[in-house]
Amino acid sequence: MEATVENIEKLDVAYDKERDVLYISFGKPKEADESKLTQNDIVVRYRHGKVIGLTVISFSKRLPSEHQTAQ
Repeated sequence: MEATVENIEKLDVAYDKERDVLYISFGKPKEADESKLTQNDIVVRYRHGKVIGLTVISFSKRLPSEHQTAQ
């Protein structure tokens, strides 16, 4: 699926430490009508064919070791 991103300059970022998930929304967070899980465990969220956000699963494991904190 080819998609476009709008409102890239209006990012909303939230991190759920308990679940170790990073949420990135392009513009005001809104409900997706479709989502795709990539091979590297990132969920791409779509609304009307446009990317509206990303959900990064196991976010802390993706950081370089010097930026990781003990769980």
